[in-house]
Amino acid sequence: MNNVRKIREGARISQAALRRQLNWNQSRLANYEAGRRSPGLEEARLIVAALNALGAVCVLDDAFPPAHRNKDAA
Repeated sequence: MNNVRKIREGARISQAALRRQLNWNQSRLANYEAGRRSPGLEEARLIVAALNALGAVCVLDDAFPPAHRNKDAA
């Protein structure tokens, strides 16, 4: 699961603005946001960079949290 939609909406960025920033079609971004498809590392980095370029403040782990966090690392 990812937090792309939550971050995007929290920063008041439209899906259309984000997909334009990425130069992707709407269905690709919608599938990633809904979790129907999982982006690779490069795509995830592009999404985070685009969110930040549009005014969100996030890092890769915010948008795509690790599935298993090491309890000792906290």
